[in-house]
Amino acid sequence: MKKIFISIAFVLSGLVNGQAQFAVNYDPDIQPTDNIQYFKPVGGNQFVGDCIPFYKDGTYYLYWLLDEGHHSALNGLGGHQWCVSTSTDLRHWTHHPIAIGIDEEWEKSICTGSVAFDGKRFYAFYATRLVTDGNQVNEQLSYAISEDGLTFEKQKPNPFYTSAPGYSKRHFRDPKVFIDKEGVFHLLVSSEADNYVISEGRGSLVHLTSKNLKDWQVLEPLISGQRDVPECPDYFQWNGWYYLIYGQGGDTYYVRSRNPYGPWEYPESQALLEQWVNVAKTAEFKGNRRIVAGWIPSKDKNTDYGPERFGGSIVLREAYQLPNGDLATKFPPEVSMATGAPLDVRIVEAANARKSSEREVLLSARGAIGGAYVKDMPYSCRITAEIEPIGNNNEYGFFLRAGDKANDGYKLSFNPNKRTVRLGEDAFIEAVSGLDQSIRVEIIMKDDIIDVCVDGRRCIVNRLPEKKGAYLWFYAKQGDVRFKNIQISPLQ
Repeated sequence: MKKIFISIAFVLSGLVNGQAQFAVNYDPDIQPTDNIQYFKPVGGNQFVGDCIPFYKDGTYYLYWLLDEGHHSALNGLGGHQWCVSTSTDLRHWTHHPIAIGIDEEWEKSICTGSVAFDGKRFYAFYATRLVTDGNQVNEQLSYAISEDGLTFEKQKPNPFYTSAPGYSKRHFRDPKVFIDKEGVFHLLVSSEADNYVISEGRGSLVHLTSKNLKDWQVLEPLISGQRDVPECPDYFQWNGWYYLIYGQGGDTYYVRSRNPYGPWEYPESQALLEQWVNVAKTAEFKGNRRIVAGWIPSKDKNTDYGPERFGGSIVLREAYQLPNGDLATKFPPEVSMATGAPLDVRIVEAANARKSSEREVLLSARGAIGGAYVKDMPYSCRITAEIEPIGNNNEYGFFLRAGDKANDGYKLSFNPNKRTVRLGEDAFIEAVSGLDQSIRVEIIMKDDIIDVCVDGRRCIVNRLPEKKGAYLWFYAKQGDVRFKNIQISPLQ
């Protein structure tokens, strides 16, 4: 394929056939193909935005927003376009040219949406961000059709739907499409109600239906009463349960029901809620599995605790069902990082510690703190360990990339009584059950990303670029905790 290179900065090209075309220098041929975990485009100041996974006939289609300059393009309106990467095994990936691009001057961003297949064609529904004649920013709905799921043709009229009566024009985006057994198209659209009783309850998912993609009926919202616009919705049926996923302030929540449109039940724990995973959406995969795709945002000025910036790296999770219908998450085995041979671990006892082997240490810290460490750690590596709390305790965990006094590193803490896990100062997950029992922990430290799977049930990630200490500390507070089967392998 002929490669076309354009300036790294977003530019508006000259008129082509009377239309202004927006272009970037994204080159699919130079992107890595061996793993998509933590992927961001190479070859420019480019990042991944919202992910839109879809599955058909053994292929996982991962559509994603191409971002350059952290949402700064086109005067801060984004300039985003849809890219697509595909895989049949989640291990090997093919990156394709831009699937849905900006072709018109009025298109300021091709925003998040979804894909459906009607048995003949792929349908991509999305929102287009634009500026009206009154200099107001609006979001309106568009759609495109494809024969192969890789190259889409926009349909007329474009946009085809501007707003629903009684809902915001400024916030009318992120359409989730599904097709029912009668062939009716359903759209769930993120918006706000114009009339509301409680200020924190204006966020709604507008429910639109159509048989011909021309005439649309507005039904009762699928969910309402949200504090913020319920962004980037996802909806699917799985093993007798219906799941509705939506975002609030960048975090991802879900509710479940035995009925297609509710009433919805709030789960015991929000397994998709990770502060540093944005817009978690799912698609089925072979063997009745579901693979979650989201993105890890960048941080301002590349500091540990700077605010997030739009655009970052892809992250995948695997979702599975618990007996009560709740969801849990884990690392998909196909995206495991390639490692070298395990290191020869040498544990050093520091305080209230007694090792029984080089892969096991008991911290006896009743009324105190206990610690042990391994030094000369590789910067990027995979760590696995089993943790066995003995009786009640206050807290236990690790200090990652730390110094010789467990300082200047990143604390990964487990609190059985509060049922919380924390990673650094600005990432935590709640309602994590079983922390008072034996758990297995897997930690991936890949460049500035630290990613953790807790007992194959919950995940937490953070982007932490500053600390580079070579010590791994194990610690326990106010109780006895055993760390065993410790294994450390450098990433290749």
